[in-house]
Amino acid sequence: MAYEIIVKPSAQKDLDSLPDKEVLHISSRIQNLSEEPRPIGVQKLTGTDGYRIRAGNYRILYEISDKGKEILIYRIKHRKDVYK
Repeated sequence: MAYEIIVKPSAQKDLDSLPDKEVLHISSRIQNLSEEPRPIGVQKLTGTDGYRIRAGNYRILYEISDKGKEILIYRIKHRKDVYK
């Protein structure tokens, strides 16, 4: 069963500010999360329940609720700015 993807308004704002080419790549990575929430290359974030995947020079930060079958995308930023 596929996971439901929930994008927080702050993450949607991050996505809307990116170039179209990057948005297409990031959107495809996000859609793939619904089938495989922990793909190859995923990193568990230290000190939080979140995970991180790479999409080129951008990072997608999210949390997984296995019980509710939901993925909450809460941050999409360039790799130099995402952890600030």
